[in-house]
Parts: sequence; C-alpha cells; structure tokens
Amino acid sequence: MRFATYSANGETFFGAITDSGAIALNDAFPDQGTLYEVIATGAFDQLAAAAEGRPVTHTDFTYEMVMPDVRRILCVGVNFPDRNAEYKDGSAQPKYMSLFPRFASGFTGHDRPLIRPPENHTLDYEGEVAIVIGKTGRRISQEDAYDHVAALTLCNEGTIRDWVRHAKFNVTQGKNWDNTGAIGPWLVPFTDAAQLDDARIQTHVNGELRQDDTLNRMMFPIRREIEYISTFMTLQPGDIIVTGTPTGAGARFDPPKYLTPGDVVEVSVEGIGTLRNTVEDE
Repeated sequence: MRFATYSANGETFFGAITDSGAIALNDAFPDQGTLYEVIATGAFDQLAAAAEGRPVTHTDFTYEMVMPDVRRILCVGVNFPDRNAEYKDGSAQPKYMSLFPRFASGFTGHDRPLIRPPENHTLDYEGEVAIVIGKTGRRISQEDAYDHVAALTLCNEGTIRDWVRHAKFNVTQGKNWDNTGAIGPWLVPFTDAAQLDDARIQTHVNGELRQDDTLNRMMFPIRREIEYISTFMTLQPGDIIVTGTPTGAGARFDPPKYLTPGDVVEVSVEGIGTLRNTVEDE
C-alpha cells in the first residue's frame, strides 16, 4: 500500500494510491488534517484499513511533497565510502556522521519541477532513501532502531552547491532554497528489515545513470543513524531522516554536471518506487 499527499480541483488530500488512482482518506481521520498528523498521532497503521473497500476518488491529481507540514527533517551527509573519497582530502571514514537540517519549504512533490533560482545556477541532485519515524524514542539502541520506523520514501536532496560554501562550518543556506528538492512520491509502510538492508538506490538524469549503490555500503547504517540522532534529541513520530547519497552527484564531475531547465531526474529504489522531477528556472 502507498500513501501520499496530493491536490485535485483546488483542494489538498491525503490517501492511498492505487494503480487506478487515489483514494482520499481525509474524512476517515476527522481529527487529523494531514498525513503528517496521522503519523504524529500514531494512526499510520490505520490508513490501510481505512482504504479497504473504498472506491477511487481521484484519477486526475497532482502529487504534493509527501508531508508538506513535517516539522523536522534531518539529513546525513557524505555517508558512502566513494562519496567520502570524492572530496579528495585524504580523510578516512569519520568517527561521527555529518548532519544538517532541511525544511519542508525546500521540497516539492513527484512530477513537479525543481526550481533553479536566478541568484545561482549550481543546482545539483542527490538521490536518497528517507525514513519516517513512527514511534517516540530517546537513546534508541541499534537493535531496536527499526522498531521506530513507520515508513519509507525517496528524496532528491537538491542543493545549490555554491551556497554551501558561503560559511566555514555549515551548509544550511545551500540546502534550503525553496523547491530545489523533492520528497515522495508516497510513503511505503516499513514492514521488513530487508526493505532497507538490501535496498539499491539509483539516480538517472535524462536517462543517464549517475548514482548507483546499495544501502548496505553506508558508512553509517540507518540503525546507527537512529541511535546517534536519538542520543541528542528525542525522535518523534513524523520526523524524517534523509539517510545519505551515493557518489555521482553533478558537482563531482569534471566539468560539473549541474541541472539545467528541461532536465529530468529520477530517483529509484525497488519496493519504494521512482521519484521523478523536471527542472525549471524561477
């Protein structure tokens, strides 16, 4: 089962996505106005039951960022060994992971354009798996980490590369331009460790394979990410962790292959789906 946020006829809905169309479920959750609120209140497991036997309500709709009102998004940087080597600084695997925040306003939905701003044209792509927390936890052990995951989705963690170099110790401003990234198309319930442990992520730009790796090669596996992050903050239902991108982002080519208007970027993981976006100038 897949669950998404989408718009149709000037209204925004959340619901189940089938091969025939979307099934709006807003009326089944009168106390939760958004998909994020469904997860935050612990009702995610009830979505599939609510969709059972209901007819498709929309066949013509537009995907929105899967949880446009999500409160906290944490991203793990430089998390594959080949990605670390791209920096050519001679560093070995770091002891601790790199983390930075992103905000919902920086992301759009599936089949929507990524927006290249006029101030800078170094718009880059980063295909990643994102996890959605479903259960509150602090100082979570790696053994128990997956018990706190409710759902999986995909992320194109779009970046304005020149702007991550504006300061010495942070990348926040290069990572949060409006609508430069995407999260979606939908949420897939997390039911089996193999969904993450055996996952292979690929990113294509205009049909050309640019990124291709498996999550089991991460320097900081997702279990470790949950353990580490929950040491300093309480993870809450609805939080998103964007888990890291493989080698092959556009900035690391010589010359760089930044995104330009008309490009099509596709991030794919078997069992989750494909997140597809075009590129437009603001």
